[in-house]
Amino acid sequence: MPSPAPERPRTLVTAPFRGEGLDLLSSIADVVMDPWIDHSPLRIYNADKLAERIQAEGAQIVVCEADRCAGPVFELPLLAIGSTRGDPTNVDVAGATAAGIPVFRAPGRNADAVAEHTIALLLAANRHVVQADADVRAGQTYKDGSIPYQRFRAWELNGSTAGLVGLGAVGRATRWRLEGLGMRVLAFDPYADDANATLDEVLAESDVISMHAAVTPETSGMIGAGQFASMKDGVIYVNAARAMLHDTDALVAALQSGKVAAAGLDHFVGEHLPEGHPLLSMTNVVLTPHIGGATYNTEANHSRLIATDIALLLKGERPINIVNPEVLA
Repeated sequence: MPSPAPERPRTLVTAPFRGEGLDLLSSIADVVMDPWIDHSPLRIYNADKLAERIQAEGAQIVVCEADRCAGPVFELPLLAIGSTRGDPTNVDVAGATAAGIPVFRAPGRNADAVAEHTIALLLAANRHVVQADADVRAGQTYKDGSIPYQRFRAWELNGSTAGLVGLGAVGRATRWRLEGLGMRVLAFDPYADDANATLDEVLAESDVISMHAAVTPETSGMIGAGQFASMKDGVIYVNAARAMLHDTDALVAALQSGKVAAAGLDHFVGEHLPEGHPLLSMTNVVLTPHIGGATYNTEANHSRLIATDIALLLKGERPINIVNPEVLA
């Protein structure tokens, strides 16, 4: 275990930080708050700029979300780095470890937020919410001489089967919500003991398929033309995780053929769809710009997790969500 650190170290926080986590951190450290997301235009430090800012503040701890922690940051006498992400992809963990700097993360911080957004996408796609809203706003309630009941009928989710691909924190948070809608839930995840189906079973039996896997070499592009072909006719496809999990061209083709009846997507390769992309003109597709985790609760959750580990470190105790525990030896 590390020796107790000096009292009230100066801490630079460039991530959104709120709630009981901020209260705890403020009680044990001198906090400089400057969240990147509060700047317009957005401000994201590269490693050189972040190192300059840390040095200018005389900070011994840095908590960040979007800023890059690498290289020159590790040349500073830091007690710890807190990455408010579930996976600290903004931190060169190997470099921090070589410098003997503990790195903390915030697992599951946005699980409920993304699960709720998954349900929102599903309901919106299944019940034609976006197109119905557009018709009302355009004064087209009786579009082409039809009534809304004709245009917007749907099968109820109650009694149907949902298939989850990935059963981590978000997948589990989504599972009980789907069960609460009256759905039978199948889940595929080779690393989860409580998964109850193979991928082939999920694809063949599900009326709704929702993606919750992490992007790895193993999962990248795992849902392609073959997988869409093996799904039930009229399936609803939801991906509030990452677009890299599916072949977008194959998804477009499946939507155009009617194999996939509707889709809800919260992420795109490169974070946006290019002008003229086929998905943009499809009224059976609900598109949102990577906002699944965009809740104040997500910020409160990661603040609590990171502040708790900083408090433990300062007391000379073992942090809970440390990425590189070997530095404590």
